[in-house]
Amino acid sequence: MLDYLIIGAGPAGLQLGALLERDGRRDYLVLESADVPGAFFTRFPRHRQLISINKPHTGTDDPELNLRLDWNSLLSDDPALRFTRYTERYFPDAEVMVRYLADFATATGVRIRYRSRVVRVARPDDAGFLVTDEEGTTYRARRVVVATGVSQPYVAPIPGIELAERYDAMSVDPRDFLDQRVLIIGKGNSAFETADALMETTTLVHVAGPSPVRMAWRTHYVGHLRAVNNNFLDTYQLKSANAILDGHVRGIERDDAGYRVAFGFSRADEVVKELRYDRVLACTGFRFDASIFADDCRPELVINDRFPAQTPAFESVNVPDLFFAGTLTQERDFKRSTNGFVHGFRYGVRALHRILEHRYHDNPWPAEKLDATAEAVADAIIERVNRSSGLWQQFAVLADVVTVAGSDARYHEEVPVDHLGQAGLATADHPVEHAFVVTLEYGPDHDQVDPFDISVRRIAQDVAGQAHDAAYLHPVVRHRRGGRVVAEHHLAENLENQWNKPQVHRAPLVAFLHRCLSGTVG
Repeated sequence: MLDYLIIGAGPAGLQLGALLERDGRRDYLVLESADVPGAFFTRFPRHRQLISINKPHTGTDDPELNLRLDWNSLLSDDPALRFTRYTERYFPDAEVMVRYLADFATATGVRIRYRSRVVRVARPDDAGFLVTDEEGTTYRARRVVVATGVSQPYVAPIPGIELAERYDAMSVDPRDFLDQRVLIIGKGNSAFETADALMETTTLVHVAGPSPVRMAWRTHYVGHLRAVNNNFLDTYQLKSANAILDGHVRGIERDDAGYRVAFGFSRADEVVKELRYDRVLACTGFRFDASIFADDCRPELVINDRFPAQTPAFESVNVPDLFFAGTLTQERDFKRSTNGFVHGFRYGVRALHRILEHRYHDNPWPAEKLDATAEAVADAIIERVNRSSGLWQQFAVLADVVTVAGSDARYHEEVPVDHLGQAGLATADHPVEHAFVVTLEYGPDHDQVDPFDISVRRIAQDVAGQAHDAAYLHPVVRHRRGGRVVAEHHLAENLENQWNKPQVHRAPLVAFLHRCLSGTVG
């Protein structure tokens, strides 16, 4: 029986497999349906340009700091396994990702069985799972980690939606749409990526959906519309034939002249109008495929049945020992942080690995010992917030945690905030009295104003007394006692993201920590 069976050799499956391999855990296997790792990227995105940034030239040789601007690399101590060595393109071609993941799998020695498509996952008893592939081979495992991503197109509940061409199957040759009127259903990056590709050959393109367009540069959620895909917005606002429709597609019908689409306009008191098109494309996103699970271990689904519901430990809420890794874990921070993307979930996978090590192999969360003084703790915090990539990429989701028991202080890196609240970090030899939880966070209303509107007054950087009102990314330190937050301190935001000025950043933090440790706060 295997300790771990990982389904899917995409970035998340490879990351977890590499961590298990590094630590000498040989009783695992990765099953992959294709004959190469990362097969998703052989097809998607359809127009082949990634929107995950790649910046080899950063002005520093600090590998940890460089991961802030490298959204494609998986975590490894091998400098040869950095995506930035493969291309200098800021938005690379997807084929580069395919090549990188293949090299990563080979170099790390991850144990993968290719051409093994899983067709059934069952749990007949508490002893473990039975996983069967399409060839009839059955594997028995104590734990299963699903790292398949959102592999199935999400089909919107629209009458006649089956008449639309789906994003995963539509033509990507602009000449196939010559002089045609095209409706694209959806307002995410796949929809606008498609609209940008078709602008030159179509008569017109309408992009439609019930939600407003949300710009990533305003919300700080990288899954919202990215600037690299927003050329289409100009053609609408500058009256160049194209349009964005706000409202609901009420139905799609086909006749000899093309498609008749009933559309309810939300900005016009739900006026329903019939619109005519030559083509209708559905770019409505993807969902988790739960069809492989038997009734005895079918995970509960949430968010329109698109994702498996998960505990703070990335475990199914209703199936013990069934875990999830990779983009599926965005259920934990849906449209708020970065678990849906490689540059976020690579740290989530590392956190999952540490959770598994603690739960099943009795290994505590890795920690460095510190002097339990306000000065020593402040210096450790400042050093980390100034170079950490995990806290930077997984803002408000991962935290560094300093625990204090008497004169013993320990620094734990990249603990999921929600997991900390559920499990804690106390051990028999370290009964925690104080915990200082360190995150990087935006202000609570950061997405409510246009960041390029200079008439909006912002908190001045480097003003310590106003740091709690900062809107931009900045460090937050919370003091926890008895399982609850009793005090909070914000470090002043800084344009260069350098929180190390003695009087602006360090001195106020030392004073806060001293008050907490002496019992005069909270």
